[in-house]
Order: sequence, then structure tokens, then C-alpha cells
Amino acid sequence: MRLHASATSPFVRKVDVVLHETGLADQVERVVAGGTPVDPGTLPLALNPLGKIPVLEREEGPALYDSRVICRYLDSVANAGLYPPPPRLWDALTLEATADGILEAAVLMVYEIRTRPEEKRHEPWIEGQWSKIARSLQAVEARWMSQLCGPLDIGQIAMGCALAYLDFRHAGRTWRAAHPALAGWEAGFSQRPSMIATAPFG
Repeated sequence: MRLHASATSPFVRKVDVVLHETGLADQVERVVAGGTPVDPGTLPLALNPLGKIPVLEREEGPALYDSRVICRYLDSVANAGLYPPPPRLWDALTLEATADGILEAAVLMVYEIRTRPEEKRHEPWIEGQWSKIARSLQAVEARWMSQLCGPLDIGQIAMGCALAYLDFRHAGRTWRAAHPALAGWEAGFSQRPSMIATAPFG
């Protein structure tokens, strides 16, 4: 298998954590890829017409894309059990969707700053993205702490990567101050070997 990836993409990191947790990390070759919506750079457009990473090439079919699809595929290959049976499955998938939504908003904030000249940046739009994140963090702390503290699943992995990305790209927002329970959980989760091995750089 070949994974088209960037060292700083939080969606790639989610896949990387799953690779480590499933024992498949050594079976995947990495291909460095990167770009933005305005400059696709080395993004694998022929494999993913949406121009996004991660993308996973496999022998038995077309390339897979979207981290959610790739993670579920890897879990199936390894029979790792990161997707629990219903009814807990629906909680895990909803938590993963919430984490991915946090990441999408956080990445859009980065793009707004990096791809627009300063005089064309729309601050209300940036703050609107952060409002999505803030509401999501509040909901997770209010509703999902028992899920986060249960057996390891894809929802925990996704949320761990999302919170780490907020620290990585938006540390000045100090999300931890308003969410002590979530911050405490993240501090422990970040010490998993899979999280340490996939810490972003750059």
C-alpha cells in the first residue's frame, strides 16, 4: 500500500495513528504530497479528483480517499476492532464526525491566513469557523466524555488528532482553559505510543 501524505495534515495523522494502532505501519509506503485549493502542488489529483490527502493506493482496487474511508479500510484489513458493534458504533462515528468537523474548520482558518493577502482576509469568517470549533468542544465535554474514556475506538483517535491540531496551529486560542475535562483527557491520550510516533512537525 502507498499513502500519499503530508507531515502536517491532521487527517493524515489520523490515518497514521490507525496504522500504528493496527500494526500496519510497516506495510505502507509513504509518498510526500502537499498543496492548497489555489495551488495543488504535488497533490495526487489523478487518484483523488477532490485534490485532498490522505490517499491510499492498494493492490486490489482503486485508490481510497477521505480519512474516514481509509481508517475503516485499515481497521477491516487488520480486524482491529476500532469500530465497535452497535449501538456504541453510532457514538464512535458521531464523535469521529465531530472531530473531523473541528479539523475542517481549523484547516479553513489556516487557509484563510495563508492563501489570502492580508487586506483580503475576512475576520468575521475566520471567527465563524472558530465558533464551530468552540461549540463542538463544549458539546464533546458535555456529552461524550464517557465515550472518550471507554475502550479505544475511532472516535477517540479522531478527537485526539483534532485537539492536537488545535494546539499545533491555533495555540493562541487556548481551548484548554474552558474545557478542563477534555484537556485532561487529551493530556493522557497524547501519551499513547501511536500519538507520540505521529506528532506533526513543520
